[in-house]
Amino acid sequence: MVAKKQIPLRLSENLYKAIAAWAEDDFRSINGQIEYLLTECVKQRKKNGAYVSQTLDEGITLDIE
Repeated sequence: MVAKKQIPLRLSENLYKAIAAWAEDDFRSINGQIEYLLTECVKQRKKNGAYVSQTLDEGITLDIE
């Protein structure tokens, strides 16, 4: 089994709720969903060498109200 690091993570309430709902849809824990999403982003980055979003530093607006 791979040892996992624990890190503190701060999320907005809206983002947390959106991830929680998505995790429930996918039958995962919230931690599992966050790990899944981060893993997919890293795989994509390794696959084509590009960031998931070229405008990441510009910030995003989440339509999760």
